[in-house]
Amino acid sequence: MHTKPSSEELYAFIKRASKATYAGNGETVEPEREGFIELIHTEGNFSYRDSFTGHTKSRGMEIVRYMNTPIWTSLYGGGMVTGKEGKADITFTFLKKAMIQEEKGFVSFRGPKNFVENDWSYVYTQEGDIDEFWGYEEISYKADLYFYHRIIGGKVQN
Repeated sequence: MHTKPSSEELYAFIKRASKATYAGNGETVEPEREGFIELIHTEGNFSYRDSFTGHTKSRGMEIVRYMNTPIWTSLYGGGMVTGKEGKADITFTFLKKAMIQEEKGFVSFRGPKNFVENDWSYVYTQEGDIDEFWGYEEISYKADLYFYHRIIGGKVQN
């Protein structure tokens, strides 16, 4: 029987994998599900897959496996506010910048609580921890809401 990774090891891997895939413009792979975009990151016994569909409105799932067994997942969904879809590319570029930011003492599964660059702002609230959490992120331009996502996730057990 193999030992499971600690919560600290799992969280550290999730952060590295997130930065290496979507936030870091990682390469896409052949999707397991038709119509989805998928990115993967592997380190030793850990593997991470981010699988999503849609563009201006999207739904997705992150799965972390340890020794090929799912141990943590996150579901997310939302997108551009109606009427703001034309600003999707610049908004998503800013989202990726926000997602790679670190905030000391905040165990985040997306970005920091706040990130501002010029007229753009990112806000993320989260309740819970690696075992069970929910979060909500928003991006605004000149204080006008452009984008939002709801996130839920946590460990899985068999």
